[in-house]
Amino acid sequence: MPRHLFLTRGVGHHKEKLRSFEYALENAGIAKYNLVSVSSIIPPRCEIISKEKGLSYLRDGQILFGVFAKCESEERRRLLSASIGCALPADANTCGYISEHHAYGQTAEEAGDYSEDLAASMLASALGLPFEPDKSWDQRKQMWKISKKIVKTTNITQTGLVKEDMWSTVLAAAVFVL
Repeated sequence: MPRHLFLTRGVGHHKEKLRSFEYALENAGIAKYNLVSVSSIIPPRCEIISKEKGLSYLRDGQILFGVFAKCESEERRRLLSASIGCALPADANTCGYISEHHAYGQTAEEAGDYSEDLAASMLASALGLPFEPDKSWDQRKQMWKISKKIVKTTNITQTGLVKEDMWSTVLAAAVFVL
């Protein structure tokens, strides 16, 4: 069972699509590991820690489980975004949620708000909290925090513009540490 989770992000550019992805992984600090994608659950009592602390627990070649958002393109000047949103319950014995989001043309703030809202919405649904889709993210966030059942929401987002004659990849990740 993972005890820790860290968030990271990166961007990469190269003439080859795969190398742009590799550069994004390097930029995020997770290129030296075998990555396994998992779904959206933060286990009970799993603490979000800094990237630096999380990386200090790892060994090269280790298998890492995580939730990954990636966006890539070779269309010059296209704005790419990849975002991970997290929502933690007040009760540490309850699961939290992670969402991944990738889009074209969204700013970091837009993508980050979207992924954070999505994670909080999934947690709110699991906790049986009211969900009003017509309300803004800020209004729902305030309402859920007032309920004292959702204690923290956060996101990590990477954006980037595609460079001429290159593939560009943006990546955001929530990485579990055992």
